[in-house]
Amino acid sequence: MNKKRIGSIAAIAAVAAIALSSCAANESSTPAASSTSTAKPVSGTINGIGSSAQGTAETTWIAGFQQANPDATVNYDPQGSGAGRTSFASGAANFAGSDAALADADLAGSFAACAAGTKGIDIPVYISPIAIAYNVSGVTDLTLDASTIAKIFSGKITKWNDPAIKALNSSATLPDASITVVHRSDDSGTTQNFTEYLSSQASSVWTAPASQTFPYKVGDAAKGTPGVASAVKNSTNSIAYIDDSGATGLSKAKLMVGSTATDISAKGAAAVVAKSPLVSGRAKNDIAVNIDRSLTAKGDWPIVLVSYLIACQNYKDAAVGKEVKAYAQYVTTPAAQTAAAGQAGSAPLSGSLSTKAQAAAATIK
Repeated sequence: MNKKRIGSIAAIAAVAAIALSSCAANESSTPAASSTSTAKPVSGTINGIGSSAQGTAETTWIAGFQQANPDATVNYDPQGSGAGRTSFASGAANFAGSDAALADADLAGSFAACAAGTKGIDIPVYISPIAIAYNVSGVTDLTLDASTIAKIFSGKITKWNDPAIKALNSSATLPDASITVVHRSDDSGTTQNFTEYLSSQASSVWTAPASQTFPYKVGDAAKGTPGVASAVKNSTNSIAYIDDSGATGLSKAKLMVGSTATDISAKGAAAVVAKSPLVSGRAKNDIAVNIDRSLTAKGDWPIVLVSYLIACQNYKDAAVGKEVKAYAQYVTTPAAQTAAAGQAGSAPLSGSLSTKAQAAAATIK
């Protein structure tokens, strides 16, 4: 790792583990080096911090990128979206992974690694459904709607056999047991997207504004996607919101979308993103999606996150800018997107969003 060290000794060890595991994890899924780019290979070391939801995808991308650029090193520490944005703004990270785009307040501030007069930009790189995962004795098929989810996670429903849950699951044997809510303890883009959905679709129940920190004093808190997954696995009668890449081995609820009980799917998440507009008023190379949570077409999954690679428009250090640009261009290629989707269960960028993301990556200097 270069002189821009990130995090504690434990965090550095985590980065090393990810970098090492990426090679083994993707021997069959990493795109061939010839699929990355016709540009000359780059060299050097860049460090990223951010989204734990992106963790599996980043492992896949790092393996593919380093295969094509053997003298380059990319480190990624999945501390969470909030930590990523903060570290990028301070210059402690060369790029960030974030499940929420830079806010107007962020853009009004300064970015230590960026050249004078330039800002950070958002490049969409990862689309994933957010699962409502549960571990309930004797229950293997569960359906919930926005209002009921809001009541559970705000503490208004506290028992699994509550009439509201029973009404949606008439054939299930729901236990007379207390619900253990598990939520993120850290500043999380997954929380931002989850609370945006509830604020939009259950506003009479979910009265707190959408936020990157969980707003209610309910249940147990866990750090990062892996922490939430572990908490649910180890706690009977629990429920959590979690990026689908981290929900392997957990039961996942169906969601009432309109009048249809809908299974979670990356395809449904991608459909919602494809029909959603971009945030207006941004620089041409700052691509942020304004997700429409109200969509109810067959198969839609509106509890979805778009995760971004946040980079400088222009870097103070031209060598860093060159490598970040090369990495962003690689990550947004169809081959890299398909490889990550195979490992993380995410949806590849497609259509105009893919084109815009690739064009934005090409502008980094």
